[in-house]
Amino acid sequence: MLGMPGNPVSSLICSFLFLIPALDALRGLTPRTPPRQRAILSHALKENDQREDYMRAVITDDAGELPVIRLFEKQDSSMLSPLSIADCLVVRAPFAAALPAGSEVDIIPLNRRYPSI
Repeated sequence: MLGMPGNPVSSLICSFLFLIPALDALRGLTPRTPPRQRAILSHALKENDQREDYMRAVITDDAGELPVIRLFEKQDSSMLSPLSIADCLVVRAPFAAALPAGSEVDIIPLNRRYPSI
């Protein structure tokens, strides 16, 4: 049994992180995990609290070596509209320090098709 959060954005992200790999493992397959890559912040980012966060963002420039991303101001997990237009999720470790504009961060791209089950 896998319990999922009640908010739709949290449920979708937990599906990528936990449900799909668990279903793969139960089927005897190598568990798939969402691909990660590096990106550059277009603006400063505050420090993180005790939880790992997956923050919705859009790619504003992908002409350079790394894409430049901008996070949505509101990251409420009940808001589906930012997720529907997001290009990626910014992965923030627990207790991550504040970052200035131009810093590199890990992202999970959403514009690539996730392998089907």
